[in-house]
Amino acid sequence: MSSLLREEMQRVLFRPAKQRLIEFIEIEESSPGRHFLCVSVAKRQVQLSIVRCQESQTTLKSGSKKSQTQRSSIQDSYKRTEIWFLEDLSLVDGRDPDVDDPCFLLHFGKVRSVTAVSCSAKYSIVRALVVLSDQYCQRPLNLRNFDCAYIKPTAFYSNRGDCVVLSQICFYAFNLVCLSMCPVPLDA
Repeated sequence: MSSLLREEMQRVLFRPAKQRLIEFIEIEESSPGRHFLCVSVAKRQVQLSIVRCQESQTTLKSGSKKSQTQRSSIQDSYKRTEIWFLEDLSLVDGRDPDVDDPCFLLHFGKVRSVTAVSCSAKYSIVRALVVLSDQYCQRPLNLRNFDCAYIKPTAFYSNRGDCVVLSQICFYAFNLVCLSMCPVPLDA
């Protein structure tokens, strides 16, 4: 589903603007429709944008003048509601690294609060921003209140997105199961 959505947004919204969609996540907003935080690249410049997706219903007429038929078609329309440049992003604040909170703050001239649909989506977009900041802005992205083990690759883990998070969770769960099966001496 997300690959189809990515292809559609690329075709309808980003390709006509000569941009390449790098990463996107679904976010929660108060206005109706689905909303996405998108990261795109155009001419060595990285943009972040909030994209609103709304269903629009169109009526198509077909046939001859004597016998016209009407067809109804539901189509998604995409509109950018806010746009920023990555070079203007001074800080990404994850609020609390010890709590499963999908909300984070983007510090531009003003602070923009963003609520992702999941914590893995939050970390996914931050990983992409870190890589793009290193690559296009030649500076490290300032991060606060994030668990860096899930963002920056280490010697053991490489930057493979959500697979890293999943493998770390499985590793911790396996350790807990092993520890729970160890016998505990009762005579102390």
